[in-house]
Amino acid sequence: MPNFIIDVPMPSMGATVSELTIIKIIAAPGAQVAKGQKLAELESDKSAFDFESPAEGAIIAVHGKAGEVKSSGQSLFRMETSDESLRHLAVQTTEDGGQKAADAPAVPSSALRPPVWTPRAIKMAQEAGLDHATITDIAATGPGGRVSGDDVTKYLASRR
Repeated sequence: MPNFIIDVPMPSMGATVSELTIIKIIAAPGAQVAKGQKLAELESDKSAFDFESPAEGAIIAVHGKAGEVKSSGQSLFRMETSDESLRHLAVQTTEDGGQKAADAPAVPSSALRPPVWTPRAIKMAQEAGLDHATITDIAATGPGGRVSGDDVTKYLASRR
């Protein structure tokens, strides 16, 4: 079977989880990987888990880094494989010889989305009695642009 190139997307974790944080990237470009081999560690707002290779092949590119928040369906790895069951993820060649993802889902700009809050930050804001209008003033400095507990602490200290 001939090899082809695929984009391996971030997993979908159900209707309530649309974004995942990359905790650690394990596979590097050029690595030969086996089906089921651990490629990365990911985290949702509900759990942390290992992300495994969907096929045997070679990693060509990594599309993320530790601390980055990515939406479900966005490409995390580009790899070369001969596994025909993944043909639907194949990257198509453009007229100028470049490559593009086949039917890549549209992803909204992160600049248009409000920041994601950590559970600790939410609890601290509620305990401090902050309202919706106030919390939009809190700068998000956590990994992937998340509002962390430290951000809430700094904001509360600046109001004193």
